[in-house]
Amino acid sequence: MRASFLLITLTSILGIQPAIADVILPDINAKYVTIIEENPTRDAGFVVGDVLDRTITLTVKKPYELVKESLPIEGYEHRYKGQISGIELVKISTEETKHSDSVTHVLHLRYQIFTTGKLAKPAALRAEIVKMRNTTNKDVRQYRIPSYSFRISPLSVFGSVKLKEEMSPFIAPLLLDSSREKLTIKVLIGVLAASLLGLLYMLGMHAWLPRMGAPFAKAYRDIRKMPDTAEGLQQAVARLHESLNKTAGNSVFSSNLADFLQKKPAFSPVKQEIEQFFGLSRQVFFEPNAVTNVSASPKTWLQKFCRHLRDCERGLLPELKSTTNTKAS
Repeated sequence: MRASFLLITLTSILGIQPAIADVILPDINAKYVTIIEENPTRDAGFVVGDVLDRTITLTVKKPYELVKESLPIEGYEHRYKGQISGIELVKISTEETKHSDSVTHVLHLRYQIFTTGKLAKPAALRAEIVKMRNTTNKDVRQYRIPSYSFRISPLSVFGSVKLKEEMSPFIAPLLLDSSREKLTIKVLIGVLAASLLGLLYMLGMHAWLPRMGAPFAKAYRDIRKMPDTAEGLQQAVARLHESLNKTAGNSVFSSNLADFLQKKPAFSPVKQEIEQFFGLSRQVFFEPNAVTNVSASPKTWLQKFCRHLRDCERGLLPELKSTTNTKAS
């Protein structure tokens, strides 16, 4: 330390002005200096012309103070492993805040890249060395600001590239924006759910959806369980009469069918089938030899007819052509 001080004094007497930053001095005790670094958010993918901003916050405790003449100089060419790195400090600004027992210095450093290459290569902002002076005994020490390592990428790629070898571990994987596709999938799922719900409502036999517990919906479930026998046919006809009467609020016969359809116009599409039903009812209960225009199995026809009535009470239009079998007697 004494030799370094004598060297500075001697050179000053002789008129030689060495840069104080070039003199190697002992390191200051870490308890007198604290540092906070704010480095670029990424450490790869920089190309020629890019700017790197770095903020260093130094808090120097008394009795030491920062020698401002030792701060980095604008335009200084950094070297990396003895070679000019092509990275230049293009701007430096400082802020100072005094406290009772310390002084905080904020260094805003801006570097610019002036080099490139055919392949990605490592680079670094060198470890800046600043000087600290003891205000009591004029002892001068140095403090080393840590270096910052990053990678410089070429502007274009020459020749073949093996992706596995060229992938930088510093770069996170590129993620595709799938928000639009996710929204499309959600919309399609909603349409599918609505379609399935509508299909269930039209074809379902259970009573847990609105209007699925209406008279003809219950009759349809009951008729499906009845045997395909003469006794089962009578039960099915009686069950349908019961549902018709409950829907109308009174007994429905051929004579007052027009009144029923006027009160319940939703059943108008199946008017012809209702008339066929009354003919089948007369044959089953009163006139065994009467001729009806029901060509299919009476039990099967009643089941389809009841399904048409169920569709009508749900506000749906029954598909009469595809499910009703009739012929003139």
